[in-house]
Amino acid sequence: MNAAEPILAPLLNISNVSVAYANHTVVKDVSIDIKQGEIGCLLGPSGCGKSTLLRAIAGFEPLSQGSISLLGKSLSNKDFTTAPEQRNIGMVFQDIALFPHLNVAQNIAFGIQHLTKTEQRARVKQLLDLIELSHYATLYPHQISGGQQQRIALARALAPKPKLLLLDEPFSGLDAKLRETLVPQVKAILKAEHVSALIVSHDQGEAFAIADKIAIMENGKIHQWDSAFNSYHIPATKFVASFIGDSRFLPGIVSCEHCIDTQLGRLKNPFPHGFKEGSTVDVLVRLENIITQADSAHFGKVVKKNFHGSYYKYELSLADNSTILYSTNAKDTAEHQLGENIPLKFCSESLVIFAR
Repeated sequence: MNAAEPILAPLLNISNVSVAYANHTVVKDVSIDIKQGEIGCLLGPSGCGKSTLLRAIAGFEPLSQGSISLLGKSLSNKDFTTAPEQRNIGMVFQDIALFPHLNVAQNIAFGIQHLTKTEQRARVKQLLDLIELSHYATLYPHQISGGQQQRIALARALAPKPKLLLLDEPFSGLDAKLRETLVPQVKAILKAEHVSALIVSHDQGEAFAIADKIAIMENGKIHQWDSAFNSYHIPATKFVASFIGDSRFLPGIVSCEHCIDTQLGRLKNPFPHGFKEGSTVDVLVRLENIITQADSAHFGKVVKKNFHGSYYKYELSLADNSTILYSTNAKDTAEHQLGENIPLKFCSESLVIFAR
């Protein structure tokens, strides 16, 4: 029998943290841990407190409650804030802000002036090779693309070998195609450097592609700190269920410990759902849960439709005026028309249910 693996202490510990401006609390009682080499993401709508929490970790905002520590060393509490430059934390801002008068190599070397010239050159070369821009060392920021500038900004932040790297919506200024390419590249670079990171994003696809764990935020609070898979398939709250993925909620009435009666018929759960018989609930319905079935007694009327290239997405109204989403392959399936009634079936191995 193998000995149990040691449980590693978290690199970053955020415990019951609140941040307030005047009498308005922006971040409310937040607690998360980030392990060595782990990439976390703060995900949520605009104004939910993501960037404020990131700034507090960086040392730019004081805490009104709680504490922040790095490798067991206290960085902030309500009475004390370590200066940003003394935290051994790197940061990549939304505004890349490369120095225009310095070339690529000089930008990367900016934060490692305490090293010898030989050590600086070696570290810059190592990072340029890592970000695959070794032939760009003598170029200036205006001579390279936005995606290349973003990688240079990342290399500059990594140069001093920080214990933790914070990234505040670093891809928001880039087009969708470039983000799709750059996000996995950045993840690979962080993993290669064995650097823990925390990134702020409002883009689910971006968060899913880069993060090991995601903190889903609303109104300053974290609803769930979990893997992307669990956040999607096992949402902790109704907000998480509605924010992640394309979904709607289907009203239902509990008929037994395994069954919910809805406008799409009786839905069955493989295990007891924990709601009392007769109680009203909402069943999460993802886009992929709805299929057509010719002999179904349950219909949805097309009230909206959108073309997404490879597929059509429809909003369907049910008999009780609740709505669900449905999609079809744009190439192989005939386009449905507004007002058309479609026979439907709900498909899922288990139900995600919330009290109404």
